[in-house]
Amino acid sequence: MSEFSTLSTEQRNQDTLMIDRVSTLEMLGMINDEDAKAAQAVRAELPNIAKAVDRIAEAFKKGGRLFYVGAGTSGRVGILDASECPPTFGVPHGMVIALIAGGSESMFAAVEGAEDDTSLGIADMQARGVGENDVVVGISSSGRTPYVLAAIKESKAAGACTVGISNAANSRVGAVSDIAITPIVGPEALTGSTRMKGGTSQKMVLNMLSTGAMIRIGKSFGNLMVDVTPTSKKLEDRAVRIVDEATGAGLERSTEALREAGNSAKLAIVMLKTGLDLSEAIVRLEECDGFVSRAVEA
Repeated sequence: MSEFSTLSTEQRNQDTLMIDRVSTLEMLGMINDEDAKAAQAVRAELPNIAKAVDRIAEAFKKGGRLFYVGAGTSGRVGILDASECPPTFGVPHGMVIALIAGGSESMFAAVEGAEDDTSLGIADMQARGVGENDVVVGISSSGRTPYVLAAIKESKAAGACTVGISNAANSRVGAVSDIAITPIVGPEALTGSTRMKGGTSQKMVLNMLSTGAMIRIGKSFGNLMVDVTPTSKKLEDRAVRIVDEATGAGLERSTEALREAGNSAKLAIVMLKTGLDLSEAIVRLEECDGFVSRAVEA
């Protein structure tokens, strides 16, 4: 217990001591003030986040995978980010994988003792065949969650690149990982409730890791998501608007080009920007490693 008592995330926040005795508006102002500190803490870690993004992009280019490993809130944040990658970037579901201590049922309810079970962390990594082409990101606000530490150590032994995200200075997960990302958010508005600033900072970091790596492997054209998978009416509409925005061809022509390209916004853009037919656009895009900007410039 003495170890927990020294963590900054477990300390009492001196700015919110009276949070239960002020008006609702003042209470929310206190929480919002604390939330703002999460973004500042993440900015201080940008150099380390950049290192991780480059390693993840390298892994993807080699056919490797990105794993998020966490317990409780940290595990759920990982699942949220991983689940959004296939529809946003058109990647297969096995490319970004999130694991939570206790398995899928832990997503909605705590599984007793799961986060303290090191054998689960080892088994989960072994079951997925983690290896040298993969990147494993361990997420733990305290930086000492046994499940996460075990998963990181097992992954590192298998040759994977490891990244440790925590909100505690000199954390264990940071010490055992190849890259440590440590946004120090300080005491929470409610003492120890790391689902607040801690969880917010973790979500921000994961947004950067996945989005940054996807951009580095050609999943965007400028700031347009050109590999979006149109699996719903909303995404179909977005794909058409992306093609139109990238080419200025108009919604009608963009819709036609997208249909000709088999719903590939990338191919539709290359066809409209270069005048190439579908087969030529496919070859051009492959020659440019999937980067629309390179295909258009070529």
